[in-house]
Amino acid sequence: METPPSVPRAAPPPPVPALFRVAIAPVQAFFRLEAASGILLAVCAVAAMVWANSPWAAIYTGLFDARLELGVEGMRAHFTFREFVNDGLMTLFFFVVGMEIKRELAAGELRSFSRAVLPLIAALGGMVVPALLYVAFNAGTPSMAGWAIPMATDIAFAIGCLTLVKARVSHGLVVFLTALAIFDDIGGILVIALFYGSGLHVEWLLASVGVVVVLLGFGRFYVRNGMLYALAGAALWYTLHHAGIHATLSGVVLGLCIPALPIRSGREVLSELHQFVDSCILQNADEQVSGAQILYIEERLEDVESPLNRFVHLWHGYVAYGIVPLFALANSGISLEGMGLGDLLKPLPLGIIVGLFVGKQLGIFLFTWVAVKARVSAMPGGAGPGQLHGVAVVAGIGFTVALFVAGLAFLQDAELLREAKLGILVGSLVSAVVGYVLLRFVAKPAVPA
Repeated sequence: METPPSVPRAAPPPPVPALFRVAIAPVQAFFRLEAASGILLAVCAVAAMVWANSPWAAIYTGLFDARLELGVEGMRAHFTFREFVNDGLMTLFFFVVGMEIKRELAAGELRSFSRAVLPLIAALGGMVVPALLYVAFNAGTPSMAGWAIPMATDIAFAIGCLTLVKARVSHGLVVFLTALAIFDDIGGILVIALFYGSGLHVEWLLASVGVVVVLLGFGRFYVRNGMLYALAGAALWYTLHHAGIHATLSGVVLGLCIPALPIRSGREVLSELHQFVDSCILQNADEQVSGAQILYIEERLEDVESPLNRFVHLWHGYVAYGIVPLFALANSGISLEGMGLGDLLKPLPLGIIVGLFVGKQLGIFLFTWVAVKARVSAMPGGAGPGQLHGVAVVAGIGFTVALFVAGLAFLQDAELLREAKLGILVGSLVSAVVGYVLLRFVAKPAVPA
């Protein structure tokens, strides 16, 4: 075992200027809110709609349709700024999604069958019924390609909505919705991989399998170097792109390959640090802490923190408060010129609205209720039918992943894509408002345990 260096007591940090505290405190308070990412997402979606229908609409279009170029002579990639956000930056979103799934499977709410079975059943209902309703409206039409759009649940928006009625929703139901959304994400990822590719190319697919083997080796030997994972992730993105599978799924695969458990037990590391701190207290308090001593503490703490937790902590803020809001800003700007309320009755937007608002609540509520009555699992958090129904309605907020799937389904048809985005926005808005009203004013509040 490494011998700990001797260390004296550290000097107290300098006081923070009052002006700085006043200026930064409101921002810090906002980002500590559980609903902050959902609020920011909503603000960006509204801003995009207003911007795209304002006198400055040309600036909006010009910004996100601007052509970019990357590479060296002879090997250059050409893409728009919107494509850079959707196909590039959103890979980091899926990377965080993959890590969240891995964490829940390894040590969270999905680590055992008994915990996972009810949200899994609910998620199946919340994917199958909306898809069937969409198909009922769009069968035999060019818009049939968007059948997977209403299957999605936006976890940031949904949890943000529940946060607004926190006192009236049991913790068990919040956990239930989170687990449901994770299974929903898994379903959406499989759908994107299987149905929204561009035709498989075997040689590139084999190359991507080789990269995955390397990543599994990283996990097996507990590699913690972020740069190695970044290089392997970039190689996986490139090979999947050429294999005909949507390249953003490389983020999910990369996230699932990150080690989720620490290399040493927390008790062992804390015991070691306890002895170290005791030895520090006995030494001269007038001396300064050395860099070697600080490094020793950091290395011991790294032993008890898994690479997955470290990467989630590193990337979650950038994704939740940067990439996803930017994605909303880039994809929610729908021009309403020439459109009226009658456009909502077209098969495509109507199928999405009915799928999100009616299909989600119907599928989740019925599948969950039948499972509970069949004694497959107990009702989460001891909730009543009113609370379960309200949460099922909130799950109809299908913003981020729904927009992403719509972009894949109607990549070559701008008019159908515009109709799909309109349906997503309206369906998600109605689900959010009605779900909030049901939980706030109709459902009985949660009874403290």
